[in-house]
Amino acid sequence: MTKLISQITFLLLLLFSPGTNAQTNGRDFKAIDAYVKSLGNLEGMSMATVNNVVSNKYTDKIDKARAIYYWIANNISYDVKLTRSTNKLKNTPADVLLTRKATGPGFANLFQDMCSSADIRCLTVDGFVKYNTQQIGEKDQEINHSWAVVQLGQSPEDWYYVDPAFGSGYLNADMKEFTKAYTDAYFFTEKASFNQQHFPDNTAWKLGSGPGKGDFFDMPVVKTAAMELVITKCSPNDGKLKVKADKNVKFNFTVKNTENVTKVELAVGEKKKYRLEDIPYTNSATTLGFTYKFKDTDSGPITILVNGKEFVQYYVEVE
Repeated sequence: MTKLISQITFLLLLLFSPGTNAQTNGRDFKAIDAYVKSLGNLEGMSMATVNNVVSNKYTDKIDKARAIYYWIANNISYDVKLTRSTNKLKNTPADVLLTRKATGPGFANLFQDMCSSADIRCLTVDGFVKYNTQQIGEKDQEINHSWAVVQLGQSPEDWYYVDPAFGSGYLNADMKEFTKAYTDAYFFTEKASFNQQHFPDNTAWKLGSGPGKGDFFDMPVVKTAAMELVITKCSPNDGKLKVKADKNVKFNFTVKNTENVTKVELAVGEKKKYRLEDIPYTNSATTLGFTYKFKDTDSGPITILVNGKEFVQYYVEVE
């Protein structure tokens, strides 16, 4: 008990210390992230205490939302067993805090609840993402993910995407293994980029421009590395490719900036049986491109990797 009281006292001192001033677009969240990281996992604390300690240090709503996102993404893990369970009650905010595990709806529900307590208008959105190449072209998929939208004003431009589940790490292709790997890519993600990987069940919650539902399911599988580079276009845009053996196939990807790209690879086959090749590539300010000749034995999934991380996946039939 004494240890718990001391911990709360220390956190309250941090809570009322001078906060980070609100900034304009392009703000630096390093100070907020460092503060939230210093809090640790706040194990054993109530929902109200966790929420107050994490977000009440700040007055600006974006700063509050960032603090909530960073804490959830770093302290909640994806519950792969729950993805196959019919017990959806375990995705309530209280249960997520108790177990420190959730699926997409649980992450989104906790984020929404903490935002609401911080006087930030936030709603959860159910929808679709593609985890593997088998889902390309499958338009009758069931809802398989949830994320959040945050409203900071009356204009549609003042709604923002947040996906704390994907911000916490990533699932493998068969959704049976989770790798904890925090990323900023899913906090206030640029809308055109987010729409390359997510599609809402209710199209009213599709923010900004992006593919229609049919086109979305036909597209390649967009991975976290692509989101970190803020991808907005894939070429080819069809995720299932029919190609001629030993004929050049051109790939081009529009991203926000290619400055940090140092390596491109192409892997043929499933992850544990990759045949991995370094690929010569070209890059302008916003376009990453290369050509590749497939062999007649290359039919199946292919993965393009950028800087050693999965970027985009296609399914290739070589004729």
